[in-house]
Amino acid sequence: MTRIKEDLMVKIVSLAKRRGFVFQTAEIYGGLNSCYDYGPLGAELKNNIKKAWWKRMVQSRNDVVGLDSSILTPRIVWEASGHLQSFSDPLVECKKCHQRFREDQLEKNECPDCGGELTQPKQFNLLMKTQLGAVEGEKDEAYMRGETCQGIYLDYLNVKESMRKKLPFGIAQIGKAFRNEITPGNFIFRTREFEQMEMQYFVKPQDAKEYYDQWKKWTMDWYQTFINQKENIRFRQHGKDELAHYAKEAWDIEYKTPFGDFNEFAGIHNRGDWDLSRHSQYSKADMRETDDETKEKFTPNVVEVSQGADRAVLMFLLDAYNETDPRSGDEEAKHEKEVVLKFHPELAPIKVAILPLSKKENLTKLALEVQEKISPSYMTMYDETGSIGKRYRRQDEIGTPCCLTMDFDSLEDGAVTIRDRDTMAQERIKIKEVGNYLKEKLGF
Repeated sequence: MTRIKEDLMVKIVSLAKRRGFVFQTAEIYGGLNSCYDYGPLGAELKNNIKKAWWKRMVQSRNDVVGLDSSILTPRIVWEASGHLQSFSDPLVECKKCHQRFREDQLEKNECPDCGGELTQPKQFNLLMKTQLGAVEGEKDEAYMRGETCQGIYLDYLNVKESMRKKLPFGIAQIGKAFRNEITPGNFIFRTREFEQMEMQYFVKPQDAKEYYDQWKKWTMDWYQTFINQKENIRFRQHGKDELAHYAKEAWDIEYKTPFGDFNEFAGIHNRGDWDLSRHSQYSKADMRETDDETKEKFTPNVVEVSQGADRAVLMFLLDAYNETDPRSGDEEAKHEKEVVLKFHPELAPIKVAILPLSKKENLTKLALEVQEKISPSYMTMYDETGSIGKRYRRQDEIGTPCCLTMDFDSLEDGAVTIRDRDTMAQERIKIKEVGNYLKEKLGF
């Protein structure tokens, strides 16, 4: 069973490179450990995930607004947040090969690479430090943000006043964060540079539990909208001994992966009044609210929804991956197994493939005209190379829901053949009706 799981991860990584989803950063120079670039299809998939999240989190609601805060932050922000004191992992180093590991992830008190003796553990802070300024010795110390939510707290008063918001309301952000992980790995699951989709919901203290439960359900429902293998996703509650320094309650959403069984892909946290009270204390800005009835002042509590965009890419790749018996092309061209990525249409990088059966000018001209009509509404791909069976397989392997084929009859009857990725069913549709057909079939 373990071998099968490992093989799946190897296949995902291979597919990601071969089809232009994810590449190793600086690969021509040997690569940069745990850093990745998103290729043409990966950029589309990741953007679609972020758009799907933003649409439901911000666009569809009146009580949540968006923000895009700076990546660079002064040192005092992380003093106030508690990260300089508490944001660390236990680091050990092999005395023989000098590899470094997180002590809490080792099964034995010896180096897993060479069996050498390990040093005593010491706490290693995960924040990435940098310097601002041009003159050596006169530079200001700053940090790359370790989580996007801190920018939300820093702009809490600005957003509340400029958007005339009253409790309860939320501020959402999608952006990069940086952590100097000791042992990154498992492809794009744990990296030092990553992207978060986070929302901080500000509430009265007495309402925190009610809204916490609501946002916990909202987060699971969001994933359930897009995944196929619903038995592979679950909640897991943090024990008291593993709660972060700011958390009163925390639940993870985990997905079953080829590495380590279930792993965390999102978190919902009750952060209490930790964040705003700390930033009020350190900045001297009053972030308290006044109760309308009692006239007493209080610091809003925070309910956090934190989701990884890169981890979501990996989840949806794992969830969509299917191997089927040969189903496209003639007998000689068929493979032993074919790969189909069964992405939800909203997430699929390419929605519609345009496949003229011939490179004859009159047919390619029609195909490009059809693509021009569709492309304002849907991401398309034009492909005229190879047999139609091979082209279908290429589109199945990248998860394209619909393929539009133009043949010479199309020049006479003004119709195209539309093939469904999952069922392979084919329908003949008039070109003038293609737009409405796709809208109904894809759901948007």
